Amino acid sequence: MSIALITLAFTLVPAVGESADSPNIVLVFIDDMGWGDFSCFGNNDAETPNIDRLASEGIRFEQFYVNSPICSPSRTAISTGQYPQRWKITSFLNNRKDNKRRGMAQWLDPQAPMLARSLHQAGYATGHFGKWHMGGQRDVTEAPAITEYGFDESLTNFEGMGPKLLPLTLKPGQDKPGKIWGGAEKLGDGYRWMLRSEITTGFVDAAIPFIDKAVEADKPFYINLWPDDVHAPFWPPVETWGDGSKRRLYLSVLESMDNQLGRLFDRIEKDESLRTHTLILVCSDNGPEPGAGVAGPYRGFKTQLYEGGVRSPLIAWGPGLMKKQNHVDRQSVFSAIDIAPTLLKLTNTSFPEDAEFDGEPLVNTLLGEGGSRKAPIFFRRPPDRDSFYGEDDLPDLAVRSGKWKLLCEYDGTEVELYDLSNDPSESHNVAQENSVIARKLTKSLLSWHQSMPPDNGPNL
Repeated sequence: MSIALITLAFTLVPAVGESADSPNIVLVFIDDMGWGDFSCFGNNDAETPNIDRLASEGIRFEQFYVNSPICSPSRTAISTGQYPQRWKITSFLNNRKDNKRRGMAQWLDPQAPMLARSLHQAGYATGHFGKWHMGGQRDVTEAPAITEYGFDESLTNFEGMGPKLLPLTLKPGQDKPGKIWGGAEKLGDGYRWMLRSEITTGFVDAAIPFIDKAVEADKPFYINLWPDDVHAPFWPPVETWGDGSKRRLYLSVLESMDNQLGRLFDRIEKDESLRTHTLILVCSDNGPEPGAGVAGPYRGFKTQLYEGGVRSPLIAWGPGLMKKQNHVDRQSVFSAIDIAPTLLKLTNTSFPEDAEFDGEPLVNTLLGEGGSRKAPIFFRRPPDRDSFYGEDDLPDLAVRSGKWKLLCEYDGTEVELYDLSNDPSESHNVAQENSVIARKLTKSLLSWHQSMPPDNGPNL
């Protein structure tokens, strides 16, 4: 069946074209990639030249956080500017029974304050191309279509409602590819099977004509380009399997993803009007799984509240917008919930009247002038991840405030306190010798936790 992208007619609004108040925005949100996996972040085992060239003309942020160490809530946070707990999405969305068991919603409420909807109402063309995972997967077949969240067009994978690309798997020596997620054909009209190793190209192939159409219509655009890569299982091009080890397969997927994203970056960089008027952001939704990606010097992995699970690389590129180029910002502390209010302020777009962001608008920070968010960043672990990747009784809650990182249980016990300015790897618990700070942060963290809708974490 050929793909018919769901298209909503572009709203008839005065053309805003290349106004300085309406830069184009592309958000590349990579899946399960570690802080240290781009070669510009220190990876010596693989090369990511296309992303590295963005960094060479932009800013590399080293203290950027996502708001959950797992996919669905992390995606909710960056889309809404709010903690995902507000919407009862606190772990990966699964089948209906398991979502209920964990005390979670079945999908993101369409009334959430979506960045895309606000930009769409302001005259932007809005497109989502890639993984969604905020509703519509497994047996949850009545979730809203992605276009109901403020997008003109969508193309997704097996974890979203609407047109999609479904993966064919192929190993060296095989003549015929296999299929996975065949049941996803029922999650919205329009699907096409293609090799898993080429699906990022499929999303890019949809995004580039979307850009062309927006340019022709003299409209600014906002695009989510959210690859399936580099999430397991790893299916790189067959010629790059190497020894077939987990690490080698992961690195091959990483390099292939970078190569496939290059065409999207070229479309923007080589068009002078787009080059001077587009902001590209590239980051990961959470940390890596063990044996695949790496988190640099940081402790922990995906699903864990230690730095390796929630600290993400962030590259911001926009030669016509940025205050600095080829710059490394090692000091600014902010997170994914700050992205929505920051981009709305950057584009002079009105904030939604019926919602209050947990994030803060940090335009100067994003464009290179430095500065951190004022409020702490709070975290709650996924309800089904108290023990994982060989660690028992993982911390339930965490907070980053200034140089301090505190982790504890739901009741405030088993406190761990780290001075990240001296101990970024969270190796030395200094709670005992800093008891006043530990008590203050614990009180603040518990207050935030109790203010959020609960999930079933304490009962699993």
